[in-house]
Amino acid sequence: MVDINSFGVLGGDKRQIALAESIAADGYTVYVYGFDNIEFSKDVKKANLEEIILRCENIILPLPVTADGKHLNMVYSENSIELNDSFAELMRNKQVYGGMMGKLYQTSDVWDSIDTNDYYTREEFAVHNAVPAAEGAIEIAMREYPGTVNQSRCLVVGYGRIGKILASMLRGIGANVTVSARKYSDIAWIESYGYSSALTDKVCDKEQYDVIFNTAPALIFNRRLLSKMHNRPLIIDLSSPPGGVDYEAAQKFGIKAIHALSLPGKVAPKTAGEIIKNTIYNMMEE
Repeated sequence: MVDINSFGVLGGDKRQIALAESIAADGYTVYVYGFDNIEFSKDVKKANLEEIILRCENIILPLPVTADGKHLNMVYSENSIELNDSFAELMRNKQVYGGMMGKLYQTSDVWDSIDTNDYYTREEFAVHNAVPAAEGAIEIAMREYPGTVNQSRCLVVGYGRIGKILASMLRGIGANVTVSARKYSDIAWIESYGYSSALTDKVCDKEQYDVIFNTAPALIFNRRLLSKMHNRPLIIDLSSPPGGVDYEAAQKFGIKAIHALSLPGKVAPKTAGEIIKNTIYNMMEE
């Protein structure tokens, strides 16, 4: 029998583990599948897929839902769930929540008639996730840069959600912060907050940096731009695949470039799981 106050969490990483525990702590019934060797509290129940479908109205899929476009993302399970018409049919009459669901929709036309909600596209999700992403980027800088971040010359490329928070955090620990953008309106905001500014297309034309953080979802650091970096900075690339750096060229120039993906789930899974939970609650309330 379906319980409208129950949640089924299918697959995922540490974020979904924290998510399940957090929802259970709120008093809801939570069933999980795809976490073979993970120990949960007594309030979170392990179950097979059929039992979850039978009992739960709300189904939460991982972020990303799938990496290969064929199977559900289940890093803690030796089993696999194939994404096809049969899996989609199981989700009929359910409220389905997932992150980055584009590839999922391509696995079956059945999804056109199912109530799905992509929490990854929500503004509050993106804004809240910017904080652990920025903290994770600074943690990488502290580990990989041979000097201190304090007093280092840092460039933040892009003044979006992560760029805004990252620039503020860097200044808070004493870095000399320059922020680049392509729009003159963003340059005005950057300067109004007291940062040095630069046009993204012209970074490194005059100034050199110790650590560069790229948040722009485009190939910014191509061979031409990398060739201008005479002091070989550390580059931390936070953009989605394929990334904003020509990594082959960077290696040839002796520039260390790190593609730092999914930082919230790696550095702060508890917070990341709670962000997903609260975003889903907001969607349910609406």
